[in-house]
Amino acid sequence: MATDNRPPAIALMGPTASGKSALALEWAQRLDGEIVSVDSALVYRGLDIGAAKPSGEEQALVPHHLIDVREPWQPYSAAEFAADARAALDGIAARGRLPILAGGTGLYFQALLKGLSPMPEADAGIRAEIAARAEELGWPALHAELARVDPDAAKKIKPTDPQRIQRALEVFRLSGKPISEWQRESVRERFPFRVLKLVLAPRDRAVLHQRIGKRFDAMLEAGFLDEVRRLRELPALRQHPAAFDLPAIRAVGYRQAWAHLDGASDAAEFRDRAISATRQLAKRQLTWLRGEMDARWFDPQTGHDALQQALEMFLAKPL
Repeated sequence: MATDNRPPAIALMGPTASGKSALALEWAQRLDGEIVSVDSALVYRGLDIGAAKPSGEEQALVPHHLIDVREPWQPYSAAEFAADARAALDGIAARGRLPILAGGTGLYFQALLKGLSPMPEADAGIRAEIAARAEELGWPALHAELARVDPDAAKKIKPTDPQRIQRALEVFRLSGKPISEWQRESVRERFPFRVLKLVLAPRDRAVLHQRIGKRFDAMLEAGFLDEVRRLRELPALRQHPAAFDLPAIRAVGYRQAWAHLDGASDAAEFRDRAISATRQLAKRQLTWLRGEMDARWFDPQTGHDALQQALEMFLAKPL
């Protein structure tokens, strides 16, 4: 068997609240590593408490990448993430350090490790037209339009997912070809890093639910609602015609907090809705992770020794 000379990288994957960030920090300190965040909320400045962003002290312990790279009103695509993450990985390897990818955004992992289909770049004018139509007609109506021009894409995209509906309609408008066809025609190169994929996921779903609830209550105590109030006062968000539809504001927890501050729920209802939405996110993440056939699964409560063994075997040295 030919030797694989690609530089190594670790991918710590898993549902929200499974302990990925803490383990990534521990390993980065032990292994002379640097952390590359694979989280679609951590890219936004100002989304700190509700996104469980590593603290300034934690970020000072080891270099972190792809945190705070956009304002909450600025777009950031999976393709942009893949390009930025690849540059970060190349830089880490060039410094002789170990890249540790840590996060739970499946689309970002997909874009980086497997590639995305080449397709038309974003067009600000067309996006604005689609957003204006959505404000007038509602996103379900635009999803119905998508179902007419690209039924395959519409089956995979929920009527409540404005970002993906907008992108699919945009691609069709620009190219005349459904986005599902672009995706089927993709040709992917071999990823230039040798990646160990590790999934952290409690075997007992009730344990994960308990962790989610406990973490959200800690966020509330740390001032999460005040954080969202500060976001709402930012001039760019106050003046935005559809701030509630921005990916940053639709992040789990932030969407429910924004609606709560609009008067849509009382404090108890807000907490229940946010925790429920986070559990649903975890369920979606687990569903995606089950499709990663080359990933190895570990229970964060009981799998410490097995994780250590997997890491030593991959790096071919005792730690």
